[in-house]
Amino acid sequence: MSTTVDDDLWSAIGDPIRRTVIDLLLAGGPGTATSLSEQLPVTRQAVSKHLAVLDRVGLVHAAPAGRERHFQIDEAQLARAVAQLSAVGATWDARLRRIKQIAEAIERSRTNNQGE
Repeated sequence: MSTTVDDDLWSAIGDPIRRTVIDLLLAGGPGTATSLSEQLPVTRQAVSKHLAVLDRVGLVHAAPAGRERHFQIDEAQLARAVAQLSAVGATWDARLRRIKQIAEAIERSRTNNQGE
């Protein structure tokens, strides 16, 4: 079972500040680096850099509004990330089921050998 994973996408999502930025945008709608930085323990400049990473992988898109840029989630790209995560989860579930089967077979073999 093979799952194609977009490493750049997951690298971007892997950062806790970027995940919080995603959560804030999902909860509150479009936001600017300034408005987001007011809700985060990092500077506006740091938020701008995080938004640039999210924009590069397509998770957010910016729309100019005067001197600022309003960022919003790209729902299609987020859905793609969720689908990848589900596929990876299903792959690991299958692996864990197989490990469990092997462990149970080993245990049965030990139990049968002790009874002889």
